[in-house]
Amino acid sequence: MTRRENRAALLFLSPWLIGFAVFTAWPLIYSAYLSLTDYDVINDPTFVGFDNYAELFSDPKVALALSNTLFFTVVQVPLYVIVSLALALLLARAGRASGFFRTVFFLPKMTPPVAVGILFLLLFNGQNGLFNTALGTVGIDGPSWTTDPAWVKPGLVIMSLWTVGASVLILLAALRGVPDELHESARIDGAGWWRQFLSVTLPMISPAVFFIVVVNTIAGLQTFDEAYTAFFGAGNTTYGNDAALFYVIYLFQQAFQFLNMGYAAAMAWLLFLVIMVVTAIQAVVSRRLVHYEGGTAR
Repeated sequence: MTRRENRAALLFLSPWLIGFAVFTAWPLIYSAYLSLTDYDVINDPTFVGFDNYAELFSDPKVALALSNTLFFTVVQVPLYVIVSLALALLLARAGRASGFFRTVFFLPKMTPPVAVGILFLLLFNGQNGLFNTALGTVGIDGPSWTTDPAWVKPGLVIMSLWTVGASVLILLAALRGVPDELHESARIDGAGWWRQFLSVTLPMISPAVFFIVVVNTIAGLQTFDEAYTAFFGAGNTTYGNDAALFYVIYLFQQAFQFLNMGYAAAMAWLLFLVIMVVTAIQAVVSRRLVHYEGGTAR
């Protein structure tokens, strides 16, 4: 009976196992091999050892792309969490209208990233873009978001907040899971709204916040679509290119424009290492900051 159950389980799992082996495990192993070769797609791979990895540390474009990506992630993730949490707190007080606003906030998440990149150019145009026009109505002379290197990444950060809808729904669900008696006890003790938020609400929703921070950090380190569409698509050569050269964009260029597949594979493994290290640091820090019903994170 046990053997039959195991065979049945493996039979049902086999589509996923085969898909994982073919589309995830094998490409992962093969990319590790390609990172040790000189491969241009046309000719057979030539083994070069760790030359590609050594070149990574001497390539100024890698350092530029990595610094741009880290800057974007460090600025974008906290803002993303703050905006998501603020909207979730508002929705929690919306009553019957919350269903409508949940849909409104989530709809931008369904917008294709390529469309968001084009929308960025339209909204943040330094001459007649909607964003600068709005700033002009309050007497602020908006910057050249798409051409001034100092404002390219901040503009992309602001534009990324367009898709906070999914995080808003996650945080809203977490907020509704906070027991009312905890807030009532805090009010009886004389705690105001802000003290209740810091001492009751935030600790209780900290697992959801931690999840959003980790997921969006990984997404930020892999930023590609919007920046590529806005600044590198169709041979775009605006002044903002270097400022918008994120790591995955440079990896894409090496792989599919310059056909340096071996070098691109080495870049991919370096990014994988960076993501692993950053995620591990976040997991360690979360042990003190994330509260679960059974205690702090372990």
